[in-house]
Order: sequence, then structure tokens, then C-alpha cells
Amino acid sequence: MSGEQAEVVRLLWGPHAKPTRGPKPTLDLDRIARAGIEIADADGLAEASMQRVAAHLGVTKMALYRYVPGKAELVALMVDAAIGPHPERKARRDGWRDQLEEWARQLFTVFRQHPWALEATVGPRVLGPGELSWMERAVSALDGTGLDGAERMDAAVLLVGHVRGITQQARAAGPTGDPEAQLGSVLGDLMREHGKRFPALTAALASAARSNGHDQAWEFGLRRILDGLAVLIDQRAR
Repeated sequence: MSGEQAEVVRLLWGPHAKPTRGPKPTLDLDRIARAGIEIADADGLAEASMQRVAAHLGVTKMALYRYVPGKAELVALMVDAAIGPHPERKARRDGWRDQLEEWARQLFTVFRQHPWALEATVGPRVLGPGELSWMERAVSALDGTGLDGAERMDAAVLLVGHVRGITQQARAAGPTGDPEAQLGSVLGDLMREHGKRFPALTAALASAARSNGHDQAWEFGLRRILDGLAVLIDQRAR
């Protein structure tokens, strides 16, 4: 584990010792993370610099360094605070499919609210307790299904990938755009001129237009993933 990773572990998992030198502490890690989130939500992750977060909190950059040693650690705190712990479920006994569908929709909402988290959660990194609580919830939803531990974790990762992919498309389309409609429009223009070379695609686009088949990738993908898991779980049961 690198020194940077060790520092992220300390900040995310505690204990959180207050600075022992300098003026009396006026900040805490949660306030710092929330300030970074507000900036990133409004202007993107790149704008959530140590300098700007410090200014947002009304302190100097050097004062902020007493709590957080750098941008990487700041982003780690922001991600865990933005994603937060998985919402507590009401006492009910839904099956694994209903639980995972609810879980995926909740995660989709989180990424839509904080799209900068997409770029902040790429590659191997230290996960905080909030983020890990989501993985715990998804894996535990598959208890008793006959899937082994690796398969349950892979199922969670597969759902996360779908959430991320659709959120990324929506982000690229802009705050009021429909990514499927935009893609359909671009492809439609191309097919009007070059459709004879791509007959299957031309027919599919025409069918989608007649049936108002835009904005279905999220629902279609989610249900197909859950259908596939259902087939595997049924096989294990037999």
C-alpha cells in the first residue's frame, strides 16, 4: 500500500485525530467533503481544487492542508460522502430480484445527482465505508440463491457497470438531452444517405422510431441482467 493509499485509509476509516498544532480546529472532514461536492456538482471535478474548497469554507489553503493532505485524499472523501451509505431498507421480505432492482435504481439516482463521481471512481482505489455498504447490500441480496461469493460480487459489478454506462451517456447528452434520441437522430441522418449499406440497422431505427423506442436502454439492460441472473439461479436450484 502506497503512502497516499494509507492516508486515504486513515481519512476514510478513522480514527480521525484533530490537528495537534496550530490554531484551534474549525473544520471537520465532513464539512470539507461537502464543500468539495458542492463545487463538483456545479462545475465538475476538476474545479474542486484545494484552493477553491478552502475559499468556499472561508479558510486558507494551508489551513485546509491541516486536515487533508492533497487533492487525491479530498476526492476520496467526496466520493464516499456523495455516494453515502446505502439507504436503510424497510422491514420486508422481497426476493433477490426486487432487492437488486431497487438497489440499481437507487445507485442510478446517486450517479445522476453527482455525475463527476463517474470519473472519480475509475480503477483500483481505496473504498470508503459508505461505498462499501452498497456492495454489501447487493451481495447480501443474493444470499441463499446458490450463487457462490465470486458470482455474487460479479453480479453487483455487472449492475454497477450498467448504471455507470447509462449515466455516462446521459451526462454526455447534457442536462436536458436524451442520449438515445440524439444517437438515433445522428444515425438516421447517416442512414438516409447510406442506408443501403446497412439494411438491418436502417430497419431497426425505423422500427424504434415508430414504437417510440428511445430512452429504453436503462430499463432494457437492467431487466436483461436480472433475467440472466434468474436463469443461473434457477439452474443452481435444480
